[in-house]
Amino acid sequence: MADHSRSKRNRPPSMYDVARLAGVSQTTVSFVVNNVASAAISQETRDRVWAAIHALGWRPNAMARGLRTRHSQTLGLISDEVATSPYAVRMILGAQEKAWAGSQMLLVVNTSGQRDIEQTALQFMLERRVEGLLYATMYHHEVVPPPEIGLVPAVLLNCFVADRSLPAIVPDEQQGGYTATEALIRRGHRRIAFVNETIPMPALFGRLEGYRQALADYGLPFDPTLVRRCHSNAQDTFAVVRELLELPDRPTAIFCFNDKMAMGAYDAIKRAGLRIPQDVAVIGFDNLELIAAQLYPPLTTVALPHYEMGQRAVELLQTLSAGEQLPPIQHTIPCPLVERASI
Repeated sequence: MADHSRSKRNRPPSMYDVARLAGVSQTTVSFVVNNVASAAISQETRDRVWAAIHALGWRPNAMARGLRTRHSQTLGLISDEVATSPYAVRMILGAQEKAWAGSQMLLVVNTSGQRDIEQTALQFMLERRVEGLLYATMYHHEVVPPPEIGLVPAVLLNCFVADRSLPAIVPDEQQGGYTATEALIRRGHRRIAFVNETIPMPALFGRLEGYRQALADYGLPFDPTLVRRCHSNAQDTFAVVRELLELPDRPTAIFCFNDKMAMGAYDAIKRAGLRIPQDVAVIGFDNLELIAAQLYPPLTTVALPHYEMGQRAVELLQTLSAGEQLPPIQHTIPCPLVERASI
């Protein structure tokens, strides 16, 4: 008998316990918790029910409540490698904090780019009645998401579909390229090289276009000999920058496609007996702090706005989930300059 009493004391509180403490029926507790507008329940009774809930520490069953109200208070995020990359994880942080501010949880699945895992994850989330889906990628590129994504409101994050039929939140690559180049121009540089990536992607084209536009706006000629392409690593960039520094009229500043390539540029400049930034200025892209903040001198770079993108994507998803009809918005988020000591 004593053991039975102890098990009763140790079990979690139930709706029955709340009803008993508040002196009402379980139906009344359900109406109060689910805020049923048509239920004629006085404010005094509502206050008594909530007081009992807080006193007992009772939490309604979220799954059962979601089935009744058709609101799970949950959003899903399916990513390829975002959850495991060292800096794009800020996209998840931004999304999670925005969701939490709206009293929603974010359910995250990392697929490692495997289609079968992606399909299973999507089915898993749909079965749990997520109110909306974010489909995110580690780097900005075109995607072909599963067709089932259209069963709930969905927003693409750091990616887009070819026909622009789904709303998407992406970084403004062209503005970022412009910002990097303008920062160098404003410090008096006129011979600015751009070391670009080789793989065709929006960042390659957008950052190059921003570079060209900034030169044009400041009345500087575009010199194709100052634009080079190589694989996105320090070793290949080292070779390319060494060639640039051997030009008769060498550049006084180098804009690198990303921070990893800036590492190679640093090595080439120092091997040539030149100083950064006194002889050659360097600017990167991405703001990968494990690299940018640790180089000497610390690298000035342009940040990919992962956190802001995550927040904006959830904000748009919440609007769509609320039933508001919007066109498939293609929204770009500005990439800010992060000034350090390399320019």
